[in-house]
Order: sequence, then structure tokens, then C-alpha cells
Amino acid sequence: REELSRAGEVPGKHFAAITDPGTPLEKLALEEGFRAVFRAVPTVGGRYSALTHFGLVPAALLGADLGAFLNQAWTMAEGCAASVPAPQNPGLALGATLGELATRSHRDKLTLYAEGPSLLPFPVWVEQLVAESTGKSGRGIIPVVDEPWAPPARYGDDRLFVALVPPSGPGPELAAHLAGLSRAGHPYLLVKVPGPGNLGEEFFRWEFAVAASGIILGIDPFNQPDVELAKGLAREAMAHPAASGASPSPDPASVAAGPALSRALKDFLGKARPGDYVCLQAYLAPSPETWSALQGIRRALLVELGVATTLGYGPRFLHSTGQLHKGGPNNGLFLQLVDTPKEELPVPGAGYGFGALLRAQADGDLVALQRKGRRALRVDLGADLPSGLRRLSEALHG
Repeated sequence: REELSRAGEVPGKHFAAITDPGTPLEKLALEEGFRAVFRAVPTVGGRYSALTHFGLVPAALLGADLGAFLNQAWTMAEGCAASVPAPQNPGLALGATLGELATRSHRDKLTLYAEGPSLLPFPVWVEQLVAESTGKSGRGIIPVVDEPWAPPARYGDDRLFVALVPPSGPGPELAAHLAGLSRAGHPYLLVKVPGPGNLGEEFFRWEFAVAASGIILGIDPFNQPDVELAKGLAREAMAHPAASGASPSPDPASVAAGPALSRALKDFLGKARPGDYVCLQAYLAPSPETWSALQGIRRALLVELGVATTLGYGPRFLHSTGQLHKGGPNNGLFLQLVDTPKEELPVPGAGYGFGALLRAQADGDLVALQRKGRRALRVDLGADLPSGLRRLSEALHG
């Protein structure tokens, strides 16, 4: 705002807003004269909004053919109509598979693979849809995204694998991996997506399927009762850090990346049982190097423990998988990773920096996990993140 005003520009003309009617953002957009205000249907929850203004406006700005995109979605909607028998209903068939395998066979770790540039990001969207819709009342399906591969024998019998591939099918490496999983007795689904224009039908199929799976799970797929808990605790920690009760217990919930780390990790991970999963919660600055190190840690955990692993950057995952962590089944081990930023960037007009805000969000989430009786451990990686990650990796192998 300051830079544009100094240049003689009207700041608002450089912005557009996508929001629900009556929100503070809509008010700001009107006051500041935003270039455009797109008002979505307020009754559609965020994770189900891919085919509303929230998904369609960015797609249009990227040059997508919205007509073709929505036609594909409409075709899928017709295929999922109540008049279509269940075996021929693609959304209902997928939802029944997800729900039945999770409840009857305890295969609640939905492990997603994707091939092709237009499909690679899709599992990340499915992750939030599944986690936030099903993870409540002590039940849920745990989406596993971007997990490094391991030999088939290292996967537990709590898995369902889904591979999204182009019409030609999976490439040689993925095909061999899936064949090995099948020989080991693991079920998998192969979903062929013709091209980017067909993502509209996949958005609808998965939204329908996840809603249908909620019936089998016995939960409401459209609410998120535990999302606000960590947010409220973070706000308390920022406002009254000493008196709020929003500071995590220092022992045994936290440990520095020092000599005691190996013992703390051994004790913590020793609590893992078949059917559990380990969740890496990285309140760290994203970078290719950090991602590579975290993925290496995931693979080590998968190979050593034989349990599923998930990974999310904080605070983003709070709005994606956070509901599942607090409200879903108590079969997760949550390894929260924090560090000390070398530079504290101020939040304009707030009186505090982004580092303090991030730590408050981490504190709030750790307390929320503790209050829900979850198994959680914080590892403070210190001021040198690469070195801290190396020490963490060494401690896991120690």
C-alpha cells in the first residue's frame, strides 16, 4: 500500500477479492475500491469450493476453459445422480470403497499417488477434503500424500492406495510399484484422468465420494468442530503468553536437537503400534532443501517403524489436516518441528513479528493436541535449520 501510494497509484485497483458476502474482506474491498469482488455461495464449505468462485476465478486467470471444465463436472454430477445404480455411480462407488475399507478392514490410510504435471498437485487438494471432512468424533480416513516409496513389505495392512494417472496408464516405475503392492496383498485403485479439462469431473467425483463415505463412517462430512481450538489457543498465546495456559508443557512435550534427542525420540516413537501413523508438523520456512530433508526423515520412519507418515508445513496444515489430528482417531504420533528464525520480519501494524506469530500457532496446536490426549513431541531445531535437521536425522538412526 505504501509503495503504491508513493508512486501515485490507487492501491485497491491492483487487487481483487474472492470472498463470501458480508465478510471483513468484502468490506475492505469495497472501501479500498478493489478492481473486482467475486462473492461465492456462502453455504459451500471451503474444502468443497473447487467448483465455486474460489476455484474457478484463479482457473480463469490461468487461462482455463471454464465452459469445458464445468461441462465435465456436470457430466460427472449426472453420473452420480440418485437415479444411477450404485455399481455404475462413480462417486458412490468410490465413497463406498473408502468408507467400507476404513471401517470394516481398518484400511484407513488413503495413500495417494499421481503422475503427470496436471495431476501432481491433485492429491494435496484431496488431502484437505478427506481429512477435514472425515476426521471427527474419533473416526476418520487419514490421507497420505507425497510419501516416499518403500519396499511393499514395509507397508502395514491399514493401507488403500489410489493412483491418478493419464489415459496411457502409470509409467514403468509406478506400475512396478503398484504390482509389488498388489502381490503383497494391498488393494489399489487406478484412476485414469484424460487431461486437465477433466479435473472438473474429478473434483466433483471426490467431493461426492467423501460426502458419501461420511455416511458409512457415521459422521457429518460438512462440519469441522475442532478447527477453531488451535486458533483460539494461538490468539491467547499472543495476547497473554504467561497467563493463558496456552504454553505447551516443556517436559516431556519438548526437546532440543541436542544430546537428549535420541533418547526422547526412541521413547516417543516406541509408542507406535500397528495401524498408527507419524505426522511431521514442520513449523519451518519451506525450501527445496528442507523438503528433501523432511522426506528423508519420512522414509526412515516408514522403513524403520512400518507405519504411514504424513507431512505438513505449519500453519498451513492447520486448515488442511488439523481437524483430523484433533478430532479423528487417536492413532497419530505428532512430531512438531520448530526453529528460531535468523531474521524476525515484522507483521505490519501488529507490534510483533512473523516468527513470534508462527511460534504462537505452534504452541496453540501443541496444547490442543495435548488437551485431546494425542501423543505429541516438539523438537526445537535451533537457529541453524540445516544443522538441526541433520541432527534430527542422525538421532532417528542412532
